[in-house]
Amino acid sequence: MTRFPHDQFAKDYLDQLLSPIRNVETSRDIAGEVREVDVYFTPTSSPNDYLLSLGLLGRFATTSAVFEPFRNAVSP
Repeated sequence: MTRFPHDQFAKDYLDQLLSPIRNVETSRDIAGEVREVDVYFTPTSSPNDYLLSLGLLGRFATTSAVFEPFRNAVSP
């Protein structure tokens, strides 16, 4: 469970957008180090109309991906 409302919103938003095209896991532990990623996505099929409608997110969703949404801009 996340303590930050924006973080939970971003996880839920990506889950809703990506779940029609495959498996989405939020707050997944990653092997190697004790780390947790916000969203781990694994696609099932080749690109389709739904992927095209997602734009850049759809292009990211053509392969397995890890999403780490940030609410603040990255500083130099």
